[in-house]
Amino acid sequence: MKTRKPVYAGSWYPSTARECESQINEFIKIGKTPEKQPSNWVGGIVPHAGWYYSGAIACNVIQALVTENPPDVIVIFGMHLHPGSAAYIMAEGAWETPFGLLPVETHLAEALVGRFSFHVETTSKYSQDNTIELQLPFIKYFFPQVKIVAMGVPPTKQSLEIGSQVVEITRELGLKAAVLGSTDLTHYGANYGFTAKGTGAAAVNWVRDENDRRVIEAMLSLDADTVIDEALANNNACCAGAAATAIAAGLAMGSSTAETIAYATSYDKSPGDSFVGYVGIVF
Repeated sequence: MKTRKPVYAGSWYPSTARECESQINEFIKIGKTPEKQPSNWVGGIVPHAGWYYSGAIACNVIQALVTENPPDVIVIFGMHLHPGSAAYIMAEGAWETPFGLLPVETHLAEALVGRFSFHVETTSKYSQDNTIELQLPFIKYFFPQVKIVAMGVPPTKQSLEIGSQVVEITRELGLKAAVLGSTDLTHYGANYGFTAKGTGAAAVNWVRDENDRRVIEAMLSLDADTVIDEALANNNACCAGAAATAIAAGLAMGSSTAETIAYATSYDKSPGDSFVGYVGIVF
C-alpha cells in the first residue's frame, strides 16, 4: 500500500508511538468528560496547533467519540482554504502515523470524487498542511481498526453539500461514520496581521470573550452557514469550511446538540501580543 509520510512528526507532535502514548495519557488526565453518554456523539470540532498548545483539546474530543461499536470510517475535514479554493481529497493509499498506518476508505473517497470536483492528491504529491495530520495519531490510537477519508473543504455552500453527501454515501455503503472538522479560531496580533483591539489584556479578553465566542456559539448551535459567515466577516476561524462541513455531516447523521470540551488560547501557554484561540466541541 502506498503511504503518505508525516511532515510534522518530531516537531509539532512526537515521532514515536511510545512518546505519543505518554503524551496522550497526560492529555486524558486533564481532559473534561462530556456530560452526555459517549454513544450519542457522532463528530466534533478539533484544533490543530502543535500538541503543546492544543493537543489536549483535540485528544479529548476524539476520545469522546469512542464507543463499544466504533465507526468504520472517520471523515476529517480540514485545510486552510478560501472561498475560491478547490476542494482536496486523497482517494487511495494510507497515512503513516507513529502507531501505524491509517488506510483510506477508498469506496467512500471514490464515490465522493464521482459526485464533486476535487483536486485529488496522492501519497507522494500533496499540499503540506497540519490541520489533518495533527489528528491522525489520536485517531489511530483510539480507533486502531478504522479507515479514514481526509478532505480539504473551502468555506462555501458546496462544501456543506459534501458533508451531507458523506453521510448519504456511507449509508449506501453500509458503513458507520464519525466526522471531524479541524480549525483554530482567531489568529490575533502582528504576526497574523490582525490587531483590531490593539495589544495587552484588552485584546486577549476581546478574542476570548467576544470574537471567538461568536463563532463558538454558532458551532454549538450547529449553524453551519453562520460559522462560515462569522469567519469570513470576523477572522475567528481559520478553517471555517472544515468546521461547517463537519457540522453539516453531523446534522445529516441526526445530531441535535453540541457541547464544549475545552477552550484555550496559545496565550495561556506562551503569553505575548500574538496568539491563537482553540476550541474542542462534540456533537
